[in-house]
Amino acid sequence: MTATLYVPRDAGALAVGAERVAQALAAGAAARGIAARIVRTGSRGLYWLEPMVEIATPAGRIAYGPVAEDDVPGLLDAGLLDVGLLEGAPHRLRLGPPEAIPFLARQTRLVFARCGIVDPLSLDDYRANGGLQGLARAIAIGPQATVETIVESGLRGRGGAGFPTGIKWRTVAAAAGAPKYVVCNADEGDSGTFADRMLLEGDPFVVIEGMAIAGVAAGATRGYLYIRSEYPHAVAAAQAAIDAARGAGVLGAGILGSSHDFDIAVRVGAGAYVCGEETALLESLEGRRGQVRAKPPLPAHAGLFGKPTVINNVVSLASAPFILANGAAAFRDCGYGRSRGTMPIQLAGNVRRGGLFEAAFGMTLGELVDDVGGGTASGRPVRAVQVGGPLGAYFPRALFDTPFDYEAFAARDGLIGHGGVVVFDDSVDMAQQARFAMEFCAIESCGKCTPCRIGATRGVEVVDRIVAGTAREANLALLEELCTTMKLGSLCALGGLTPYPVMSALTHFPEDFRSGPRLAAAE
Repeated sequence: MTATLYVPRDAGALAVGAERVAQALAAGAAARGIAARIVRTGSRGLYWLEPMVEIATPAGRIAYGPVAEDDVPGLLDAGLLDVGLLEGAPHRLRLGPPEAIPFLARQTRLVFARCGIVDPLSLDDYRANGGLQGLARAIAIGPQATVETIVESGLRGRGGAGFPTGIKWRTVAAAAGAPKYVVCNADEGDSGTFADRMLLEGDPFVVIEGMAIAGVAAGATRGYLYIRSEYPHAVAAAQAAIDAARGAGVLGAGILGSSHDFDIAVRVGAGAYVCGEETALLESLEGRRGQVRAKPPLPAHAGLFGKPTVINNVVSLASAPFILANGAAAFRDCGYGRSRGTMPIQLAGNVRRGGLFEAAFGMTLGELVDDVGGGTASGRPVRAVQVGGPLGAYFPRALFDTPFDYEAFAARDGLIGHGGVVVFDDSVDMAQQARFAMEFCAIESCGKCTPCRIGATRGVEVVDRIVAGTAREANLALLEELCTTMKLGSLCALGGLTPYPVMSALTHFPEDFRSGPRLAAAE
């Protein structure tokens, strides 16, 4: 009987030796004369346990991890490939059924339901696990009903802005002009975020299906998947999946045998953070330097090549197949307040259990950091958490009762952004973190507007004077005034949101701006 093993080919797993583990398993099985099939999957998102190896048994999969290359002989000797061992081989790395691991058991996986389970490049696997049901439903009910289903679901943009996705699709559908386009923004550049990459590497067909559903809804015939150049594995997986989908009639003329035409092309960005902003991304797609456009006109009216364009984040589009397949209520009934459905929360930084945690909105920040993440990896107290990438506010423990929800974070001068949660222990110097925010903005600014281009550079200088003790009170006042100018005067979110980390550091950690560098705490 052939043993079936599952080893991730996700970039995060590869970084810690998954390829060597897969090769060692294949070589070890061959040396023992045991028939073994190794399926390369995406990651389940438990990154502190990667590489995590699973074996199929009649009772379900059994997981082991983290597995190093040197662990493979011992695992094989213990009976790893004996599929008759329903509870798995007795070994110190045995984790048991993966779904029973608390980190996974607490999740509500709607968008990431197939990640780590299917072969990401097998369309047959995708279909067998519920794939393409949403697209078939969209084709059956037609464009208008598809749009209204997304509206009723309450889905909001997962890229950071939180704008209602269905309203955007409805606007493009009603806009005059042809052709129309669907653009998927996979330029994931926020610190501590990896959800887009995980989906593209672990379940690319769900992104393709979501883009096709958007195409049917909005009347678009062409889609572009814009992926950052730092994600070569995602680029390769996406292109292979698109080719397979086109060959099977899921893309191209008459998708799924319908009257709708829709095809997708991959485009690779050149590493500019500002191209995560939708209009700068469109400029880049058109072959120009990635600079922000003034709005109006909105991309929904005049987007790519001046035509009506749906532009959504990867997770936003990947949510559509579930909604169409299961109905708006199934998605809407998850969540909290105006934030409906689930959010892939990415735990990173100085955290014990880093990874992707998909859950309904409403869990508190404290639950996520302390219970799910397990506190800091260093074992020191948590001092600050930054949510929403490099433009997100720093929250102290006093704000850990904040529900993970767009409005709840906004009420406390924060933002959830793309769902990245970066944890810092008590050795962090928050004045230096504020300086980093200004420096990051200065480096990544497209240069089009003065508040961002000049303000960020002046911000670095002002923070340096504060830290040096030069006219500290006057410079603190100047820094606050500068933040207000950038927030109100910048053309896009890069300059407009940079004040969030700076002002939150000033508000919640003022002592770091009134003393020298925090060297003692780090010792």
